[in-house]
Amino acid sequence: PNKQLGQHWLNDPADLLAICDLAELDSSDVVLEIGPGLGSLTSLLITRARQLVAVEYDASLIAELKSKFADASNLSIVNEDIRSYNLSALPPGYKVVANIPYYLSGYILRLLTQSSNPPKIAVLLMQQEVALRLAAAPGDLSVLGVLAQVYWEVSLGPLIKSEKFTPPPKVDSRVVKLIRLASPLVDDSLAKQFFRLVKIGFSQKRKTLANNLSAGMSLNKDRTNQLLVGCGLNSLARPQELSIEQWLSLAQALFTEPT
Repeated sequence: PNKQLGQHWLNDPADLLAICDLAELDSSDVVLEIGPGLGSLTSLLITRARQLVAVEYDASLIAELKSKFADASNLSIVNEDIRSYNLSALPPGYKVVANIPYYLSGYILRLLTQSSNPPKIAVLLMQQEVALRLAAAPGDLSVLGVLAQVYWEVSLGPLIKSEKFTPPPKVDSRVVKLIRLASPLVDDSLAKQFFRLVKIGFSQKRKTLANNLSAGMSLNKDRTNQLLVGCGLNSLARPQELSIEQWLSLAQALFTEPT
């Protein structure tokens, strides 16, 4: 394993099977696997999917993968960085199943979320802490959690202890399942302003939302408190306490012209 590439390989059959089961694969599915590594998960995916596209950045693994799966007619192995891979080359409604490097978790989430051709379902094995942030409820929400839940139905899969990996990472991992919502919770016309508001609101989590908005949005404190109270919020509320619906209410109050 290449430590610089964040490679931690999972070989436990039960855990690999659980990951595949969460993806609800059938013989009509096209699947993208990010970072197949030695192909432990790949070997299960090719038995369930119509087509599997495995994108592996580490050129030193490509020959071994091609040799191991030489007879798999439904597998395409691509030596490319997922950050430059063209997701539009995949058919609409594809699925993603992957054990992703910890250091790319946030990037991959944003990539899949903001793509013009997002997957129907993504089942990702990632750092436990990040998985919990994606699925957090109001009280523990973060910018990443809001971003995920605006576009996806997020649920947690099994916890996988660090000792099951080669080499073992320093922390445990968790499977997270993302199902793309039919329509995002925030309209496209408001999305840019909505996420700007959320980032400003979370700019200093230890401060109240009112303080962060006053500083970041150049609003005086009276106007900020009036805005919060008008949306049914306590003027002492902290950003992590708000639901996505409350963030949306704030965005509409700030950026939507009254009719």
